[in-house]
Amino acid sequence: MAVLKITQYGDDILTKKAVPVEKIDTALIGFINDMFDSMINADGVGLAANQVGSNKSIFVIDLSEVRGFERYGKMTFINPKITHRSDETIIMEEGCLSLPNLRQPVERPESITITFQDISLKPQALEADGFLARVIQHEYDHLQGKYFTDRIEDNLKKEVKDYLIKVRNREVECDYPITPRPVVKKKGTK
Repeated sequence: MAVLKITQYGDDILTKKAVPVEKIDTALIGFINDMFDSMINADGVGLAANQVGSNKSIFVIDLSEVRGFERYGKMTFINPKITHRSDETIIMEEGCLSLPNLRQPVERPESITITFQDISLKPQALEADGFLARVIQHEYDHLQGKYFTDRIEDNLKKEVKDYLIKVRNREVECDYPITPRPVVKKKGTK
């Protein structure tokens, strides 16, 4: 088991769009297994590759411990694309391993359809609703360079602004390994 450090708010990789995976090899399969280990170690239900320092278009989900969703177990999504979002939306509280201890209500479509590739790069499609759809959309957003806080209401964005600064500065307690505080280059330095 290899537990990777979780990137935190302020790490540049979290604001960049992921790049497609073109081939699967033993190193990538090992990395995906490390993603699962890291997610489980941090008590998460989903994790995107950029949350552990990779720009690859991959996220993993494990809902086996979530009542009513146990049947989904471990799932790997490679090169995902949400192809349909329902008009019906639902507001539910979300949290994120890259924003420790922060939870906010987020409005998202109730159901989605997503296409992706499995670990053999075989094309797959999945219709999801409820909590599964929520987790997929949250992780998919990470691959687009977005945080769930990008989707909260403006008045809530103002409320969490100071907290986000604390996360960026690594001033928030966390019980899983995280990346160090990013070095901010001063203007005029190389």
